[in-house]
Amino acid sequence: MTKTPVTRRYTLMGVAATLMAPSILRAQSTDAFPVDESPIDNVVPVDRNISAFQTQRWQDHFDTLGVGCLLADINSRAVHYWSGDETTFRLFPSSVPLTEELTKRGYSKVVRKAQNPSWTPTASMRERDPSLPLRMDGGPGNPLGTRALYLDWPAYLVHGTHDTRKIGRQSSSGCIGLYNQHVEELYELVQVGTQVRLL
Repeated sequence: MTKTPVTRRYTLMGVAATLMAPSILRAQSTDAFPVDESPIDNVVPVDRNISAFQTQRWQDHFDTLGVGCLLADINSRAVHYWSGDETTFRLFPSSVPLTEELTKRGYSKVVRKAQNPSWTPTASMRERDPSLPLRMDGGPGNPLGTRALYLDWPAYLVHGTHDTRKIGRQSSSGCIGLYNQHVEELYELVQVGTQVRLL
C-alpha cells in the first residue's frame, strides 16, 4: 500500500474542500426553490448569460437619447438601458412573449411607472385561462412583480416577476419581464417619456 505524502498542495486542497462543503450543501437544498408554484408548461430552458446577449448601441435604434432609451432585445432576451446623459448603461436578462403572435415589436415610450402594481388580466388572457382572477392587488404572487413600467401600447409593460424561472425564457403573454431586483434598479433610472423599442 502506497502512502501519499503530506505536502503543501494536499493540505491546501483539504482546507479548500472543507470550506466549500457548507456552500455545496446549501446549493443542494430544496429550500431555496419555491415548492408551491405550478410548472412552466412546454418551455425548454435556455441557458443565458451576458456573453449570450447581442451587443447593442443606442445609435442603431434611436435618433437621440432624449431622457433615456430602453431596448428590449427579444431575440437575445435582454433589456438594454441608456440614460439621457449617456453616463449610465445597464443590461438585464429578461423573459419574452411565449409566441410570435403575442409579441409586439416597434417603438413605444414609458407613460407611467408603478410600485407594487395591481394586475388585471386582459380578455385574451382570461379566454386562454378562465381561472384567472378579474384583478389582483400588488404583492407576492402578483405576476407583475414589485415594479412596472407602462408603455403607450395598452396592456404592454416592462415589469418584474416573483417567478424567477421565467427569466431567459419565452414565458409571458406579451410583456417583458425582469428579476424584481433588476426592475427595481431600472425603475429608479427610467423617467416617464423614456423611449422604448422592442426589437
